[in-house]
Amino acid sequence: MLKALRIIALAALLVCAPLGVSAQSESDGDVETEMQAVTLTVSGTRVSISGAEGLALEVYNLTGVKIATYRIDSDSKQLSLGNLTGGFYILKVGDVVRKISIR
Repeated sequence: MLKALRIIALAALLVCAPLGVSAQSESDGDVETEMQAVTLTVSGTRVSISGAEGLALEVYNLTGVKIATYRIDSDSKQLSLGNLTGGFYILKVGDVVRKISIR
């Protein structure tokens, strides 16, 4: 039952996830909204992430079990997911969620 709930929750994230991360800051009484776009690009087993410094990349299998977590310590980061077996996975960075296939 718990696995089914995890799958439903992750599917909802895939459908409803916004494409960017927004931040608000105050300066001199005015509120400014700044969009920082987080991008995920997958090529084979390599993942390129930009705009996500200070966040974490979380990798889930399709049953909703977290497989790995990687810290994003720079504005542009490349990671290898070559340690994963072939199949489908869900990547999550902040509010950005993507489904990928590893062959």
